[in-house]
Amino acid sequence: MTTTTASQATAEQPTAIEHTLPGLIAGVLLLIVLTLLVAEIDRAIANSFRAQGVAQNPLEYPLTAAVIGLIANAVLRLTGLYQRVRPAIRTELYLKIGLVILGARISVGDLLALGAGGLIQAVIMVGSVFFFTWWLGGKLKLPDTLRAVMASAVSICGASAAIAAAGAVQARKEEVTYITALVIVVALPMMVLAPAVATALNLPPDVAGAWFGGNIDTTAAVVGAGTVYGPEAQAVASVVKLSQNVFIGFVSFALAIYFVTVVNRDKDAPRPSPKVIWQRFPKFVLGFVLVAVLASLKVFPSELARELNTATQWAFTLAFICIGLDFSVAEIRSAGIRPVIVFLGATVFNTALALVVAYIIFGVLF
Repeated sequence: MTTTTASQATAEQPTAIEHTLPGLIAGVLLLIVLTLLVAEIDRAIANSFRAQGVAQNPLEYPLTAAVIGLIANAVLRLTGLYQRVRPAIRTELYLKIGLVILGARISVGDLLALGAGGLIQAVIMVGSVFFFTWWLGGKLKLPDTLRAVMASAVSICGASAAIAAAGAVQARKEEVTYITALVIVVALPMMVLAPAVATALNLPPDVAGAWFGGNIDTTAAVVGAGTVYGPEAQAVASVVKLSQNVFIGFVSFALAIYFVTVVNRDKDAPRPSPKVIWQRFPKFVLGFVLVAVLASLKVFPSELARELNTATQWAFTLAFICIGLDFSVAEIRSAGIRPVIVFLGATVFNTALALVVAYIIFGVLF
């Protein structure tokens, strides 16, 4: 019986691979086409603004990429091709590649200086926003697993934190999908509105970047908002968000212990081990720091540094396209209005607190 099962599994494996591989190839080709399309549209928009005397394109490529992703999303779903190309939609992968390469644009001195402020801000923001979201979710009687996933997503870094927290508290897949959809639907307009508000408030680039990093949920949208505001804002926003990313492992580990000892204390749940911290730790942060160290030591020739800057933009463009491709209206409708109220309330609290904290830390202390 065992031999037959193993043989069947072996026979079925190539079929699964053959089924997935064409979709992966088609999806990769689609992403290449969409990325080239974004580059052409972005160039045309920039030329149009330049003809009107505006030197810098105020829309920038992140917004263009997200819109193209949303349009492609709608077309793929209408034609029934979405699931076939789904294996190639890897938002986190492209984003992490871009962030690692981004380290070539940041010196170690700047990283340490900004990182100190970013770490202080991260401690304040993660703690305050997490417990506010947890409290508000309790008031509206959300399930504990949904509260944990939502609080982690809003306070740390969106989808990555939601996935890590869900693993720690054994949340349902539907809860993770729902929170991820909420993160996307809120992050996209925030990517556009936050730079506009920062411009209206005349915020210095470092304060604006710290605000973006502390208040926008997804790392991709944070980088996008920073890109729209300027290079310095992008660098600060990335470092602040990376500082918050470090807390994914610690928050997930704390949640695992809490759910084992309090929420699920009568259930047969596996006890967490210290290895969870390393498993949850966003290892691309180490790559980002390593590349920044190498850049500070002048390891990269100037020509290679320029190529790395271009590679960063291509990787981020892929990530922004995938954000649009990941969006699903059906997932927003499925869980009712209470989670939306909690999420929006937590977002407003996060936005207001992040502005105050960013101004005090980066506008006064640093």
